[in-house]
Amino acid sequence: MTIAVVLLLIVVASVAFHAVNPWWTTPLASNWQRMDDTLTITLLITGLFFVVINLFLAYTVVRFRHREGRRVAPHAPESRTLERWLIGGTTVGIMALLAPGLVVYANYVRTPHDARVLEVLGQQWQWRFRLPGADGKLGATDARFVSAANPFGLDPADAAGLDDLLVPGDEVHLPIGQPVLVLMRSHDVLHDFFVPPIRARMNIVPGQVSRFWFTPTVAGRYEALCAQLCGVGHPNMRGFVVVEDAAAYDAWRTALPTFGAMQLAQAAKAAQAAQAPAGGGGRVDQGRALADAKGCVACHTIDGSTRVGPTWKGLYGKNESMADGSTALVDEAYLRSFIRDPQARHVKGFPPVMPKIDLSDEELAALVAYIQSLGSPPAQAATEQKAAR
Repeated sequence: MTIAVVLLLIVVASVAFHAVNPWWTTPLASNWQRMDDTLTITLLITGLFFVVINLFLAYTVVRFRHREGRRVAPHAPESRTLERWLIGGTTVGIMALLAPGLVVYANYVRTPHDARVLEVLGQQWQWRFRLPGADGKLGATDARFVSAANPFGLDPADAAGLDDLLVPGDEVHLPIGQPVLVLMRSHDVLHDFFVPPIRARMNIVPGQVSRFWFTPTVAGRYEALCAQLCGVGHPNMRGFVVVEDAAAYDAWRTALPTFGAMQLAQAAKAAQAAQAPAGGGGRVDQGRALADAKGCVACHTIDGSTRVGPTWKGLYGKNESMADGSTALVDEAYLRSFIRDPQARHVKGFPPVMPKIDLSDEELAALVAYIQSLGSPPAQAATEQKAAR
């Protein structure tokens, strides 16, 4: 009897918890009401089976409990009638679970012909966005061309890519009421671009181009998440999708730089940085841009707070404690060797998870200069004096 009572309490508590719990899906902000309907159907079917099975177990525990003087039930090795009912019922249940999802998925991958294109690039641990330019087409890409200055790997020789619009930062805008085709790529590991109010999402597999489409229906600023565990910086891999009216979207889009213009600007900036002193502002600015482009900011802060790795604020010029009990002065040589081979030394209190970063000598010098500019006050003063000379 105790087991029967426990089973009944489990059923009642589960149903009551579902009825009063505050954890519901976020308000829908796209055309995918069918996603919610499919989830509801799945919940109802699995919930019904949960209730029926547990009530049946409680009934059998009470009905067939052991009693003194009661004969033992005869052994029945098989029952073809029961097997047929179970097979038929299970088949109907599975079909009821799969059918709505298959219908929704068929529409999910059938993109409208007038959909706008948005490319999303995932990289540990940040999002990047690209839009077609005036020609309405995205330029060709190749892994050979991927660099800090060209993270999408656009082919400089492809004229169709010169007018592609590159979104600076982690915030992309979309016009309300217009379908959007999202093309997704990954530079390293498995990612998943997910904006909860939009519902639509898809795994981003390295070496493949994933896709889904949706139509934003509610204006607002929505947080985009990575829904696949992609490393220690996974919780910080976030961005924003802003849905707004057509006029505001067009104004934002007009201000975006093209790939061709950015190539020219970066070439001019690189030439200027090469002529600047080692600790000059040009090289520091270049290092700041590299820290963002290479995803360093996902693990290292510049405000003194701690993430996966040590903060860069006050790092230069301090004595860093190592896991083996030794200490090391964080100077230019230390930073260069650590960035080149991060697994060679293990900083105490932090996991040894920093990947090797592909940097040229010029990029390495710029990144070190940027970290040096964030060092302790004495180090900053020395840097400023050196730049003044």
